[in-house]
Amino acid sequence: MSGTDPCPVLLLTPSGRDFSVAQALLEATGIESAACADVRQLAAKLKDDVCCVVVADEALNGVDLAVLTEWVSAQPPWSDLPFVILTRRTGGADRRPMAERLTQALGNVTFIERPFHPTTFVSVVETAVRGRRRQFEARARIRELHEGEARLRTALIAGQLGSWNLDLATSTLAASTTCKAIFGRGEHDSFTYEELLASVHPDDRARMLAAVRHSIETGCDYAIEYRNVWPNGTVHWVDIRARIVRDERNHIAQLVGVSSDITSRKTSEDQLRRINESLEVKVLERTAQLEHAHQTVLDEISQREHTEKLLRQVQKLEMIGQLTGGIAHDFNNLLMAIMANLELVRKDVPPQERVGRLVEGALKGAQRGAALTQRLLAFARQQVLKVEPVQMCALVYGMTDLLERSISSMVHLSIETADDVPYTMVDANQVELAILNLVVNARDALPDGGTININVDTARSSGDGELAEGDYVRVTVRDNGTGMDAATLARATEPFFTTKEVGKGTGLGLSMIHGLARQLQGALRLESATGKGTCASLWLPVTGDEAAHAEVREPLPDYTPTDAAGMRATILVVDDDPLIATSTSYLLQDLGQVVIEANSGEAALEILRSGTRVDVLLTDFSMPRMTGVELAIAARALRPTLPVILATGYAELPELAEADLPRLRKPYQQSQLLTEISKAVSSGR
Repeated sequence: MSGTDPCPVLLLTPSGRDFSVAQALLEATGIESAACADVRQLAAKLKDDVCCVVVADEALNGVDLAVLTEWVSAQPPWSDLPFVILTRRTGGADRRPMAERLTQALGNVTFIERPFHPTTFVSVVETAVRGRRRQFEARARIRELHEGEARLRTALIAGQLGSWNLDLATSTLAASTTCKAIFGRGEHDSFTYEELLASVHPDDRARMLAAVRHSIETGCDYAIEYRNVWPNGTVHWVDIRARIVRDERNHIAQLVGVSSDITSRKTSEDQLRRINESLEVKVLERTAQLEHAHQTVLDEISQREHTEKLLRQVQKLEMIGQLTGGIAHDFNNLLMAIMANLELVRKDVPPQERVGRLVEGALKGAQRGAALTQRLLAFARQQVLKVEPVQMCALVYGMTDLLERSISSMVHLSIETADDVPYTMVDANQVELAILNLVVNARDALPDGGTININVDTARSSGDGELAEGDYVRVTVRDNGTGMDAATLARATEPFFTTKEVGKGTGLGLSMIHGLARQLQGALRLESATGKGTCASLWLPVTGDEAAHAEVREPLPDYTPTDAAGMRATILVVDDDPLIATSTSYLLQDLGQVVIEANSGEAALEILRSGTRVDVLLTDFSMPRMTGVELAIAARALRPTLPVILATGYAELPELAEADLPRLRKPYQQSQLLTEISKAVSSGR
């Protein structure tokens, strides 16, 4: 019996050599055994995986067998545990009551009279074990059957199928609840084969009966779709699939199958058929309409291709924006070091000398580079914005003088605004720059003069891939200039794309406005045609109620530049780039400040833990292992009142940084650094 799963035999032989003999015989046969001291221990070891129990009759004499009887009675249906009773040779009359008692208590009992022959004992036990293993196989089959039935029920439920079977000899129909529901019956309603036939639509009944007869006569599958009339008078379609089941004599005995409600499909097919029939009738009479419909389909295909092209363009611009933002951030760090060192060198070189003029030129070039990186960050939507409620009409009217000075005398500028235009949450300086860029572009499109019209009103978006649903403040700049063709318009917001002469533009104006609008949850929309001018619309989302405006516009603590005079503070500068850290330290030392440098957040925290005096913590945001925001949180856990300034060129920072940490935008100049340090020292005091 080797090669099978362990199946122990329990031994209860408390006296004599029975246990050792029985165990030795079982071990020689390869059967695992376990000893039991008494009936209670035997009952405790009884499990479904036990193969057989061998018990000496003296261990059961005078013992309450209720605990064994209870276990035997509680066996699952597949189980009938065999008991082998070792009896002593006595008279027949004495043995019968005991045998009846044990048989009644234990059920499957086999008696072996002692002394027994080893072959007899082994044969009886092996027979019992084999029978038990067959029970285990039956258990496995039962489990597989139950699992199969469960999977079948799940499949029927998932497919909304009703199961049924028809006894062909008695015309007895057995239908599931789902099947009854498909025929308009409730779970507890009667549903006989006669009632099924009566429910079949009169026009389909003959066809249904013919299909049943054909399946019975040929043994082929039964498949049909027909209408049935529910008790409430409504007509429904049903799909029936079944197979013939034969009895043990290979005679056709049953039809077993499933049914499903196909009313919705049939209704759709019927509607489609009627539409097709109608089209076939009209095809010759209404050729013009068909051609128009065909052209409409072609237009839709063209529109879809255009939409897909725009989607690819947006994805390309998004990728370029991510790359541009990363490059601009790195250039900011480089320009930070260059500008800081040039600013310090400029102080030590007389401006009239040649070296002084060279330094001044280099510094202006670096500042132009910084402006260029800001435009790149604007395109990538990573610039730092100071967002606050703005009344767009007032902002545009406030720019009138600047706009008029930016256009030629041959260009007429008109400004129109709607009444009661709501507030919008924007960075006023950046929006002014965006409007100025749009006006300058319009001016350049009017070489011989013309009109530029600026209009401020409100509009509503129903929600599309560019704008969320909601109300928007719309600033429109329209000109009657040269305009753009479709190819130029498609590339207008790409970075570095320009139609101007070399040296007349960077190609970043519209891309910066596009990035700014996206960062403010709005959009830039362009409309243009050659010779018909251009219309640029800047959509900005409407903000909330006036209470929100008052809260956002709460004034900062008073500060004047004179507060910096005579200030001497200890600044902890944290930056993982030694070049930036050194340049910033030189700027601060030149201002007479005490500087402590750290190249990581962990190093900065060690300095704070040491008790060293620190008046202001100036930290970079993007650092490995610990960002500037994380460092600020950890530092304030050590020193709650410590002022922290975050130096960064990115806008996408955690909300905590937005709300609590002042930011110094890279690349910064010495005056900006001094201003922020002075504010921080004042607030700390």
